[in-house]
Amino acid sequence: MKRWPSTISTRWRRGNRCTLFRGDCSELLGKLPPNSVDLVLTSPPYCIGKAYENKTQASDFETDHEAIIPEIIRAVRVGGSVCWQVGYHVTNGVVTPLDFIVYEIMSRFPEMRLRNRIMWTFGHGLHAAERFSGRHETLLWFTKGERYEFNLDDVRVAQKYPGKKHYKGEKKGAYSGNPLGKNPSDVWQGCDVWDIPNVKAKHVEKTDHPCQFPVGFALRAIKALTKPDDLVLDPFVGSGTTAVAAILARRRFVGAEILAKFHKIAIVRAEAAARGHIRFRPAELPVYVPPKNTTLTVRPRTWNESKKS
Repeated sequence: MKRWPSTISTRWRRGNRCTLFRGDCSELLGKLPPNSVDLVLTSPPYCIGKAYENKTQASDFETDHEAIIPEIIRAVRVGGSVCWQVGYHVTNGVVTPLDFIVYEIMSRFPEMRLRNRIMWTFGHGLHAAERFSGRHETLLWFTKGERYEFNLDDVRVAQKYPGKKHYKGEKKGAYSGNPLGKNPSDVWQGCDVWDIPNVKAKHVEKTDHPCQFPVGFALRAIKALTKPDDLVLDPFVGSGTTAVAAILARRRFVGAEILAKFHKIAIVRAEAAARGHIRFRPAELPVYVPPKNTTLTVRPRTWNESKKS
């Protein structure tokens, strides 16, 4: 087994186990050889006016993606995968699904095939007053070409009914489930035994980055779509979640982050992962269910009274 370096490289060169490039992703992409990347996994800026963004319109998101996606496809090998995780752009109460924009641009390249449109649901977030509160985002999984890697056995989740048996036919009486677990499906959290919650205030992985996605989310994609020592690319590193997941899965990694503040956070997290000291919430950890009849779970009497009035 190859050892990880004690210090993460900030300059890209062939042979690096992990590179966290400081600068614009277009500069990094220009350095990558064609057909050199096995998996691209990222969550780009949504252009919704976050502190780290200069652009605020959905049209900005489209323009930026029209520039970067051709470079992404050039870097990915035939048989490799591209996973693009996005949510929604909201302006004056009008919602634009950003995965529609990504799909439309990707569809211009005949070698790119959409394999899954995965819904990632979560229980916490901003509460809306004039529409239903948003509680899901989307992961688009594309492959470059017809043949691709998919390691289902590496990401199976526990069976909901492990004792279920066939009730007729040649296998009558035998257990019907796969002992390795079931397919996680294309809804991550909502219909599965296991949960991948979003990273909020008291999440064990929380950093100063305002839009983290969880390590368990990235690990599931990396384990399913790559092999050990494959190269994973994240053009928008942010807090370094994809780098951490790649290191934990024994994959090589390269990514770019333009802001020094988040670049430093990503380096700290990647080095902690390389030393085996990173704290993260495994995707297979069951969701905490608060006990009944506590002050948090019992409906206040005043609510009942206000309902009557």
